[in-house]
Amino acid sequence: MAWVVLVVGGLFEVVWAFAMKQSHGFTRIVPSTIAVAGVVLSLALLSWSMRSLPLGTAYMVWTGIGAVGAFAVGILVLGEPANAMRLIAALLILSGLVMMKLATP
Repeated sequence: MAWVVLVVGGLFEVVWAFAMKQSHGFTRIVPSTIAVAGVVLSLALLSWSMRSLPLGTAYMVWTGIGAVGAFAVGILVLGEPANAMRLIAALLILSGLVMMKLATP
């Protein structure tokens, strides 16, 4: 169950990052509110998952999901560039997450 909670927390990491981008420096109320709520939920879920998962594993997976997820949203929703070097970098992060999961009992 801790892994499911951690993945959901990582997805909220993506939500708050996207909302923060849409807030234009916290000058727009709705995306700013979503960003703050997303941060709180994301951190709460990370904290809950750390009850049974190792610190390093939980934090790496949480931030990795947020990083790769925000990268994907940037490309798919915001039209950011998807060149080979950026895609390889995201793939390396993703492979690190998989390896960390496999290495954690």
